[in-house]
Amino acid sequence: MANGCGHPAALHTGEAPILASATVGARFWLLIEHSGPWAAYLDECRLPDKVRALIDRATALGVRPQLIRRTGRRNGSGGPLHVFAGSAAGAEPWLAEGHFDDPDDLDLDALVHGVVPESCILVSEPVFLVCTHAKRNACCARIGLPLARFLDEQLPGQVWETTHVGGDRYAANLVCLPHGLYYGSMSQAAAIAAANAYRHGEVVLDRFRGRAGIPEPSQAAEHFVRSHTGELSVGAVAVESSRSNGDTTVCIVVRNAPAGSSRFRVVVEPAVFAAPCGLACAEEISTYRLAELSLLTPALT
Repeated sequence: MANGCGHPAALHTGEAPILASATVGARFWLLIEHSGPWAAYLDECRLPDKVRALIDRATALGVRPQLIRRTGRRNGSGGPLHVFAGSAAGAEPWLAEGHFDDPDDLDLDALVHGVVPESCILVSEPVFLVCTHAKRNACCARIGLPLARFLDEQLPGQVWETTHVGGDRYAANLVCLPHGLYYGSMSQAAAIAAANAYRHGEVVLDRFRGRAGIPEPSQAAEHFVRSHTGELSVGAVAVESSRSNGDTTVCIVVRNAPAGSSRFRVVVEPAVFAAPCGLACAEEISTYRLAELSLLTPALT
């Protein structure tokens, strides 16, 4: 049964599988405060020429641009351009904040080399993004806006509305930066649980879409190792290597735990979930299933 947003209700309640669906092309981030209005696509938004040029420059370098705004604010504040620039790549992700009179002064080349751009300052608190991009998909506003308001009340100063993050079928979507952790089909209770876990360096597997910037099969492999071991620490599970064999992907996944490190061989295969929406239609969702998981080395103390 559809919910009025164009997607079956199962997609927004957590009934459908959402693992391994985080945006692959998001190793580096550029968040630009712009209160709106937001068109369906960034290149259609009414933006100052230099801000549009900054977005084009970011896209060319493989940096994911997002427009952000504080909950409930729709009027421009004027003054310098406010941005966050961050790297979700590697074991030590970071996010830095800056204000620029001239957007040309933001050094995106430094960002893609893992260096904090000049005039930006590292932030010590997480930043939480909730997609509320109504012009892209009505679900994101209908479900995302109330969630953004709720989280902003609970975590003032850390929550931003944002443009399309990928996967509007999973609204409400939550992204935790700097690690780029994606959650979908979020209720208020699920969202505050995920946000609080992240503030303490952990993930919640329920409604966890994966970590952005890595291939979907790797996201799936990490998820299955976490599910198998109960390991929730954000940085404790990572794919060491992977190889494809047709549709099958074989990953070597490392788990670093206080008791020692261990390695797993994980084999994942694509699968399809048909979300029912009445007799006339069904939306097929690509996902992954676990074909094999085996311990390669015992924990080393």
